[in-house]
Amino acid sequence: MKAIFSGSLARCLPAIALLLAIPASAADPYPNKVIRMVVPYSAGGTGDNIGRLVGNKLAEFLGQPIVIDNKPGAGGNIGAEATVRSAADGYTIVMASTSLASNPSLQKKMSFDPLKDLVSISQCCGVPMIVVVHPSLPIRSISELIVYAKANPGQLNFSSSGIGTSSHLAGELFKVSAGVDMTHVPYKADSQALPDLLAGNINVMFMFQTSALPQIRSGKLRAIAVSTAQRSPLMPGLPTIAEAGVPGYDFNGWFGLFAPAGTPKPVIDTLAAATMRAVRSPDLKAKLLEQGFVPVGDSPAEFTRFFSAEVGKWARVAREGRLPQID
Repeated sequence: MKAIFSGSLARCLPAIALLLAIPASAADPYPNKVIRMVVPYSAGGTGDNIGRLVGNKLAEFLGQPIVIDNKPGAGGNIGAEATVRSAADGYTIVMASTSLASNPSLQKKMSFDPLKDLVSISQCCGVPMIVVVHPSLPIRSISELIVYAKANPGQLNFSSSGIGTSSHLAGELFKVSAGVDMTHVPYKADSQALPDLLAGNINVMFMFQTSALPQIRSGKLRAIAVSTAQRSPLMPGLPTIAEAGVPGYDFNGWFGLFAPAGTPKPVIDTLAAATMRAVRSPDLKAKLLEQGFVPVGDSPAEFTRFFSAEVGKWARVAREGRLPQID
């Protein structure tokens, strides 16, 4: 069955409510009714796109509809908290991202603990980022960016789609790793940051490949490096940040599925198996690669270890970069 998607969730609410209200017998095997996938990002963005791609394939393999529920805000915390407060029965899951690991170090008040209140299902994909600069800047490489930033401390700015988002974290990791001072300018979404970047009001941005490629190909932005340890298949001639002057730098944004803590292990195993099968299926794998995403599909245990390491990593970056916490 296909996932239930719509340009306006409000138009679907009566049907969704009816589906959710259908009683299921405890003896019936999981899943036996509609599953809600919370996407803690705005409709039309990268996280929403991945949620819909994966959700559509999951619905096919699980044999039940999957409803996408966009709950943006607070760097993904609003959607994640909604999932934490939901019944731990496998019928509410969340497509979270890197920000779930960084928020404990960036938010002054967290109403939940991601490590304790959520359980890992599977990492769906990695998302390399491209470092772009406005063409008006005399910068054509990472080494030139570092030289320029050190000669003009605090004068270069870099934008993001919000505090704690991948575009912000990639920039902060670069500042700490390269020892440079750049000013962070947060926006509420990539769609708001991009016009200022194209106008030259913003100097630098770490962008998802899917958003950056059209602007690079049109000449409106200049690509100088990719954030991951390996070069991007979509831009094989573009060096990595590590190759270009910052040894050890490796930022790979990610998206993965979680469920409320206490969700029965057999249910988690069913969701994980379906996710791994979906992400590795030839058609979805091709779609992800075509759009600049790197399919993963790991086990709950592997994703748990990865996520725990990510929480520790961003705690170190926040500490060393002296990042201010937000209310």
